[in-house]
Amino acid sequence: MKLIADSHLDLAWNALLMNRDLTWPIAELNAREAAHRDAPGRGCATTTLPEMRRGAIAICLGTLVAGASSQGSASRFTFASVDVANSVARGQLNYYQRLAARGEIRLIGSGVELADHVARWQAADEATRAALPIGLVVAFEGCDAVTAPAEAADWFKLGLRCASLVHYGHGRYAGGTGTTAPLTDLGRELLAEFTSLGILLDVTHLSDLAFEQTLDAFGGVIFASHQNCRELVPGGRQFSDWQLQQVIARDGVIGVAGDAWMLSAKWPSQASGEAKPSREIVPISTMADHIDHICQLAGNALHAAIGSDLDGGFGTEQTPHQLDTIADLQRLDAILSQRGYSTEDVDRILSGNWIRFLQQHLANVPCGG
Repeated sequence: MKLIADSHLDLAWNALLMNRDLTWPIAELNAREAAHRDAPGRGCATTTLPEMRRGAIAICLGTLVAGASSQGSASRFTFASVDVANSVARGQLNYYQRLAARGEIRLIGSGVELADHVARWQAADEATRAALPIGLVVAFEGCDAVTAPAEAADWFKLGLRCASLVHYGHGRYAGGTGTTAPLTDLGRELLAEFTSLGILLDVTHLSDLAFEQTLDAFGGVIFASHQNCRELVPGGRQFSDWQLQQVIARDGVIGVAGDAWMLSAKWPSQASGEAKPSREIVPISTMADHIDHICQLAGNALHAAIGSDLDGGFGTEQTPHQLDTIADLQRLDAILSQRGYSTEDVDRILSGNWIRFLQQHLANVPCGG
């Protein structure tokens, strides 16, 4: 079984907003939720910490997600004010800190910590891995909860290492998915703070205009945590080939998401309001389609990876066929191998690219985990 690194999991959001104890086995969690209908994904969750260990997901970017300014839009990710969003994000960080105190996860803030963590997982057998902490790098999905650009330094001290400027809608720092809005003046100030602190910039969810402006304004390290290919699935949530090439040209890595509507044009978009079809029309191999597209653009396998976004507000009602839990990401090993990818390249895609990228670029400031 190969190690996997996943660059986008909304673990704390699921724990606090969905009221899930992520230390439970996945079957127990779903059994307890089976009768609930208050939110999509109830009773068909894909991700808990034991299930991550079963699938050898050794490292992830764990998000803090709390929007505050999506104009005309109310969602489970968006709150009534910046102060509310800030408090929610701090609560999500506290959840990660509690998990770390219990040995369930290891908060990672430096390349040295990451290298040590990876070595421990590589040295462990399958039985031993069941007791290992999962490595977690703290990442903002949208920065609305940062009350002012100067506050980024406080978040960095608390362990933040990666951040995207915006989620859906009109963010305080940039236009996001579903808009044509630009990078804001506050966003430019926040980017300057990221440069000073060494926070890595996730360009996922930027509007097309904000993406272009952000690349011009920011000279630091960029990546895309959970971003699929517009050439395969039309729509503003996916990146065009030009956008993907910009990330590749700056030596970034792109994580492919496991959300059905981002993987196949056969699945209706979120905005359509159409009923969800059978999962069988979107097989897990569609993830490999997007991975392969990125590799073809790059001319190598050094920039494609996994950013599953599993349980990002949905469950198995919206995941590909045969992706029933996060442990099923292991199926990509055989799928990619059958498509002619070498063992070395499969290793890079499943974990090596993120490990290399993070070891190289994480600031040399440990989290003490």
